Amino acid sequence: MATYNGAQYLAEQVDSILSQLTDDDELVVVDDGSTDATVAMLEALEDPRVSVRRTARNLGYVGAFGEAMAAARGEYLVLSDQDDVWPAGRVEVLVAALSEAEVAVGNVVDLEHRRPLPSPVRRTPWQLSSSTSRQHRRNLLRIWAGVIPYFGSAMALRRSALERVLPLPSYLGESHDLWIATVANVDGSIRHLDDVVVWRRLHETNASSSRPRSVGPVLRARLMLLRLAVEARRRRSRPQQMRER
Repeated sequence: MATYNGAQYLAEQVDSILSQLTDDDELVVVDDGSTDATVAMLEALEDPRVSVRRTARNLGYVGAFGEAMAAARGEYLVLSDQDDVWPAGRVEVLVAALSEAEVAVGNVVDLEHRRPLPSPVRRTPWQLSSSTSRQHRRNLLRIWAGVIPYFGSAMALRRSALERVLPLPSYLGESHDLWIATVANVDGSIRHLDDVVVWRRLHETNASSSRPRSVGPVLRARLMLLRLAVEARRRRSRPQQMRER
C-alpha cells in the first residue's frame, strides 16, 4: 500500500485487509510524506504484520508503490489503495488465479452503490471478463485505447513478475497498473477474474479519476503507453540484464 494523507478512510481499509491475512503475511506500507495522522494511525495498530516505511522525499503514488513492491518479502503481492475496502475472499481468489499466471486482476465496483464504474471513454459499465485473459495482443491495444479496466487496487503479482516490473521506468509518472498489465500481457501471463475484488470509495481526491481528460494529457499518456510496451518487450528478452541494474 502507498499512503499519502489518507487518515480519513484508512482505518476501514486496513481492517478489511488484516482480516484476510494470516500470521505469516505482511502489510507493507510506504508513506509518501503524509502531514496528517496517517502514519500515527498505522503505528498505533501495533500489529507485527504491519510494516511502515517513509520515503526520503515525495515520490508520488507511483514511486511509493514501486518502493512498496521492492520491500515486500512474500511470494504473492496484493496491491491496495489507501481508501477502498477489500470484500471478503479477495486474497483467496487472487492468489488462486496466480497459480495459472504471474499477474491476476479482478473487477472494481463503487463502494456506495456496489455497481461497476463507468468507462471514461464509452460511459458504459467498466468490467473485465475471464474470457479475455488470453487475448494478449488485443489487451495491449485496449490498454493503449484506454478501454480496459486495469486498476492497481485490483491486482496481484507473483514475486517472479518483479524481475520485469521493477525498477519502474523513470518516465512513469502515472498508471503503474497499466505498466504491470503491459508487462503481463507482453509475457503472456495474466488472468482476468470475473470476481469483484475491490469496493472503491469514490471521492474528489482519488489518485485516478474516472472523468474524461482533455486532449493534451490523453495524447501524452498514449505516447507513454507505447514506450511502456517497447520497454516491456525489451525486458522480456533481457531479464537478466535488468535484474543486474
